[in-house]
Amino acid sequence: MPRGRSQRLHGSIAQEIGTAILTGTYAPGDLLANEVDFSERLSVSRTAYREAVRILAAKGLVSSRPKAGTRVNARSNWNFLDPDILRWIFENGPPTPAFVRELFELRQIVEPSAAALAAERHTRADIAELRAALELMGRHGLGVEEGRNADRVFHETILRATRNEALGTLASGIAAAVRWTTLFKARDGRMPRDPVPEHAKVLAAIAAGDPDGARQAMATLVGLAFQDIRSVDPRLIDETV
Repeated sequence: MPRGRSQRLHGSIAQEIGTAILTGTYAPGDLLANEVDFSERLSVSRTAYREAVRILAAKGLVSSRPKAGTRVNARSNWNFLDPDILRWIFENGPPTPAFVRELFELRQIVEPSAAALAAERHTRADIAELRAALELMGRHGLGVEEGRNADRVFHETILRATRNEALGTLASGIAAAVRWTTLFKARDGRMPRDPVPEHAKVLAAIAAGDPDGARQAMATLVGLAFQDIRSVDPRLIDETV
């Protein structure tokens, strides 16, 4: 089987099993069927199933041991910032209000401080990348994929501009959280409001080397983003961040 097709198959199997775990079909502590049974049920090779299990194990969803089988891990082991896990959660119905709130709590803890560090440590290339992303966001809007991709790049760039490798490891996860919450609130193709001006204020403060201004601008941006999502999801009306 060609490598690309093989990887897609592994990913498809991992998504099917991972989604079943995330939606509660399999609970923490459950032992999954053995690879022979699962392979027959999914009509795939045992090798493809094993590769899928490795993918899930890397995301913290399962643990697999020889002779002991594959068991679903406790939720505390799940990597909720993994881009695939976020996608599986958001693609399978509205996420719980608690999960949405937790994502915004994380963003409010991480991103304002990251913006402050970026104001102190950015390079010219960082500013150029942020400006290019902002221009694309303004041109396309966040209601379409081009605009959301630019938004993702904007937030990733700020985290990497901190020159803090530990924070940099969060870049893809934070950016994925930004993308999926934006897609969720714009699922009818429209945004509750235009968030580009808040992004422009963050960029201006970073470019000016103003850590306090960057911190406050990003805190305002994240707070307003949470207000936006509350406006389109009544379940979040009593949630605060």
